[in-house]
Amino acid sequence: MARLHSRKKGKSGSTRPARLEKPIWIERSAEEVEAEVVKNAKKGFTKSIIGIKLRDAFGVPLTKIITGKKISQILEENGITDPLPEDLKDLIKRSLRIRNHLEKNFKDLESKKGLQRTESKIYRLIKYYKKKKVLAQDFKYDPNKIRTLVAK
Repeated sequence: MARLHSRKKGKSGSTRPARLEKPIWIERSAEEVEAEVVKNAKKGFTKSIIGIKLRDAFGVPLTKIITGKKISQILEENGITDPLPEDLKDLIKRSLRIRNHLEKNFKDLESKKGLQRTESKIYRLIKYYKKKKVLAQDFKYDPNKIRTLVAK
C-alpha cells in the first residue's frame, strides 16, 4: 500500500522481540518505575518522552515488561489524563505553526499545501478517535478555538 501524501511504498517498521520475563540488567522494581512515570508526568512530560527517559536513564526497555502495565494505564490509574491524544496534539501544533508562518508569508504555496496535508491527517485522526471513543462525538477541529487546548 502506498503512503498517504507521497507516491512511495515505504518499508514496514521494526518490531520488538517478545519477552515475557524481566531482563537481568534492570535493577528497579515495578513500584519504582511507576513512581518515576507519575513523577515525570506531573512535570509535564508526554508519554513518549517518559518512555525515552526510562529507557535512557534506567535501562527500562518497556514498562509493560516490568510493571505489567503500559505508561498510559499507569497514568490513568493515577488520574493524570490529557484532553487530546499525543499524536493529535503534535499535528495540531504543527498546523498552528504553519498558520502563523502563512500569516507573514501568504504567498508561500508549499506551506499552504503542507497545511492542507497536515489538516487532512488531523481530520482522519479525529475520525479514528471518535470511532474509538477517545474523543467526544461532538468534538470539532477549529484552528482558532483549539489554540487554547494546545499549549506551546
